[in-house]
Amino acid sequence: VTAELMESFTRVFVDSVSNSFYPVPQEAIGVGSAFEGWIPQEWDGVYRVLVPLNPPPGHAFYLELNSAGQMAARTFSVRVELVCTCEREQPGEKLLCLLHHSQEELRQKQERSLLETLCTGSYLDVEKTSRWFSQLVRCSWLHVPQCYSWHLVFQPCSRSCRFQLSRGQKSLTVELLFGVRQGDSDIFVSSQPAEANFTASTAWPETYAVAEVKFFRHIARQMPCESLHLKCLQVFTCILRGTGFSSSAWKTVVMHVLSIVPLSRWSRREFVLRLWDIMGYLRFCVQWKRLDHFVLGNERLPAEISLPPAMRGVEPLNLFEHLARDPAAHREAMQAYEQLHFC
Repeated sequence: VTAELMESFTRVFVDSVSNSFYPVPQEAIGVGSAFEGWIPQEWDGVYRVLVPLNPPPGHAFYLELNSAGQMAARTFSVRVELVCTCEREQPGEKLLCLLHHSQEELRQKQERSLLETLCTGSYLDVEKTSRWFSQLVRCSWLHVPQCYSWHLVFQPCSRSCRFQLSRGQKSLTVELLFGVRQGDSDIFVSSQPAEANFTASTAWPETYAVAEVKFFRHIARQMPCESLHLKCLQVFTCILRGTGFSSSAWKTVVMHVLSIVPLSRWSRREFVLRLWDIMGYLRFCVQWKRLDHFVLGNERLPAEISLPPAMRGVEPLNLFEHLARDPAAHREAMQAYEQLHFC
């Protein structure tokens, strides 16, 4: 339902912004566990979709790194610059150049640059973009076929567009995140959910969610038993409560095992063996206090997943670094592993 709705919305969005200087929404990408094919026990029931934004005519986006700490926690600012469109041909319409046409001409056409609408200073503002995007969805709703069979109610959210769809006894919640792609790669900076706790309205966190979704699709195309790896994830998420291991850590462990164990060995008759492979990999990671980030620095990443040049060959990020720093945390992790092993 969410995928079909976003296809309908995208067609309307393109028409809505075609003669404006607002960002241009691209084809939406479902992200998170719901679109990867599995559901963790603590799932909040929200279907999240990332909508890439391209700069409008006469504008360019440039990403500037804000935090130079751990790569997985980086945030960026999206700097907006005006570019000349005098030489650009627009069949059937005259495109005003924001750099070289007079303010009076622009005022007469009511053409305001993106810098004047959704930016704070020279940077794209997440909260202003969220309000604009929510209004775009609101105005587009009556133009999509789903409006005749679903009831839409918006939910307050400062860094995304969130709404509930209902039809009789059935309902689902959808959250539209928006982001800017890093070059031609599968890595984005995104608005992120409000609970991500980013205070600056011009801060856009880096996200690897699209690359992870592509990895799961890559695996599904080659898996002899298509959903076996997802069943492994489901089994462990059912027994994770109280063990101290998060579902995101488990997903990382399973993705690494999928890259190591040949996919021909993921048949139903080997289901239990694969569960023990996953447990064995976790034990190794806990003992050595190291769990590498799956995207950053991973030489086994499928070739179809594209990374920015700056990310190639980087040192893998250790997601268990806190275990190396804190002996008490390491002891607790070993005890949690033994508890999980018993379960």
